[in-house]
Amino acid sequence: MNIKKIGLTALAGSMVALSAVAGEMTLSGSMELTHVSKSGNQDATDVASAIGTETAIFATGSTELDNGFVVSYTQGIQQSSSTYLTVDMGDLGSLSYVQDDAAGGLEALDDMTPSAYEEVSYGLGTTASPYTIAKFGVTSGFAYSNTVGGASVSLTYSDGGTGAATDGGIDTGASTNSSSSIGITYPVGDTGLTVYGGLGTMGQADGKEIDSETIGAKYAYGPVTVGYQVNTNDDSDASVKDLETEMASISFNINENMAISYGTQDTDNGSATDMEAEGFSISYTMGALSLRVADNEVDNLGHTAGNTSEVTEFSLALAF
Repeated sequence: MNIKKIGLTALAGSMVALSAVAGEMTLSGSMELTHVSKSGNQDATDVASAIGTETAIFATGSTELDNGFVVSYTQGIQQSSSTYLTVDMGDLGSLSYVQDDAAGGLEALDDMTPSAYEEVSYGLGTTASPYTIAKFGVTSGFAYSNTVGGASVSLTYSDGGTGAATDGGIDTGASTNSSSSIGITYPVGDTGLTVYGGLGTMGQADGKEIDSETIGAKYAYGPVTVGYQVNTNDDSDASVKDLETEMASISFNINENMAISYGTQDTDNGSATDMEAEGFSISYTMGALSLRVADNEVDNLGHTAGNTSEVTEFSLALAF
């Protein structure tokens, strides 16, 4: 009997120790039902079905350390391979490693112009003739963020991986040079004006680099928000054309549930033909349920005169 008592006492002690450091695990996600139609002369209009669903589910675990730091881990477990490991250090900022979706630094500012639903670039182009604008983008890496003097500052670094490594494995994808960026967003007091910008360098497998810059501003007055932004990509390979994208948009909150927006994008690659895109969005939200529509189109797709692409999407989304 004494042996049994010792065993139970030890087990109870271990359970107490575990409960002292135990964290919390939560599930969150969304479901979306969409109908998509395309009508540009570069788009395939004869499709088996234009209706589809998508589900995203994320599991998040977190725990607080003795020094007050909060460590959290998020794993996409449905329609997503994204993972996020984050250490929230309070006034010292937040440090993260993100795999497959490193949307920090300059990447987070790729299009900050106001929209009721999707960006103007959404859904445009084809595999053979993609719609490409000037922007910074990497697949995985470290991110640090903090607030300094009222400004939100975010820095990112990627060692050139493709985001394919999991479970401590080795990323066997094509290696690129390292990438780094900084993005800053600053709300100017209570004026309704927000200015933002940043710069970064993207490594490539050919050893060349792309210098990327963004500068923009948004102004909100009552239910109306307007925005203007310029992105540039300068490739160190002289044989590759540099890109500059100007974008502008306006959004209007009809009421607390409904919003509409209109935006434009113009991308110059140094040729005589700019890609010119425009798009409308509308959204209506009822709690966790959202009804949304986006209609985008582009002329001179791929900087080829007469090439067009147009996409219209109807979306029913539910967050849970």
